[in-house]
Order: sequence, then structure tokens, then C-alpha cells
Amino acid sequence: MKKAIYLITVLLPIMAFSQVDDYDSPSEIRRETNLEVFGDYAQHAPAITSLIMIIAKKDKKGFWQFAKSYGTTLGVTYALKYAIDKPRPDGRTDGHAFPSGHTAVAFSGASFLQRRYGWKYGIPAYALSGIVAYSRLEGINERHDGWDILGGAIVGIGSTYLFTTPYQKEHYELSFKRGNREYLLGITYNF
Repeated sequence: MKKAIYLITVLLPIMAFSQVDDYDSPSEIRRETNLEVFGDYAQHAPAITSLIMIIAKKDKKGFWQFAKSYGTTLGVTYALKYAIDKPRPDGRTDGHAFPSGHTAVAFSGASFLQRRYGWKYGIPAYALSGIVAYSRLEGINERHDGWDILGGAIVGIGSTYLFTTPYQKEHYELSFKRGNREYLLGITYNF
């Protein structure tokens, strides 16, 4: 009888405290919820910034490159989601875990900014994309694992590198003047 009481008094608290590890405090739930919501919106920031840069620079060629790379990112992401049919880490069996769509979209916009306009735009965009990827791992629902995030980043960056070339400003200017039976043709080249 003493052994049974001892086992109950020792094992019961151990079992009770082992369940505490699975319990998130209200502040932890709030933090994870805010992180996930931030990721839901922030995934679009690099793409919107890319469109703003395209408009500001009147970059028609960049617009078509962006459209092709972003479209490919979306197409490949959803084709893989349905082809692979991987369940989510949170237990949902919708089969749409791999690759992470949020991560693919964020990294597609970030890699376009970096590839087309340089690292001064790419570094902040990649940093934001990293936070979006983290939000998919650590959000309240823990929708993805590391492989899903890596797959999304590869799809986003790979799609961009297929279609995007660095932005080239026109480095030369042609000029022509005429008068008094004189004609002058000039070329100005800026490095």
C-alpha cells in the first residue's frame, strides 16, 4: 500500500508537469498569433516593392520579367503542393504543406529585387522574407517544417533567376545638331 501511495504521489506530479510543456501561456499564444498574422501580410511586401520599383524606373522589361517569375513561382508552388500531398506538422491532412506558399511568394519578390536592382534592395527584402519563413514555423498553427520552408525559398528564388536579368540603365546618349550646312553627330557614354 505504501508503494502505491508513493507511486501516486511521485508519478502524478511528474505526469501533470509533463503536460505543462505542451501548454502555451496566453502571452506565448498572443506572440505566435501576431507573428503568423505579420507573415500573412508581409509575404506580399517584397512583391509590392518590386512593382513600385518597376513603376518608378519605368522598367517595362522588368515588369515582364517580374510577371513571368512571379507567375512561375505561384504555378510551381501549387503544382508541388498537390503533387506531393504532404500533411502539415500541426496534424492537418489537407496535404498542402510542401512547399510553403508564403515563403515562396516572399522569396520570389526579394530575389527579384536583388537580381534586378541589386543587393541594396535585396538585403532588406531577404531579411523580411526570412521573418515570413520563420512565421510559418513558429506561428500559432505551426503550419510548416524546415523542409517546407526550404522548398518555398528554392521555388521563389529559382523562378526569379530563370527569368530576371540585372537592370541596365542606358549608358549612352546620341545627339545630332545641324546648321549652316554643318552636321554634328555626338555620342556621350556614361560609366
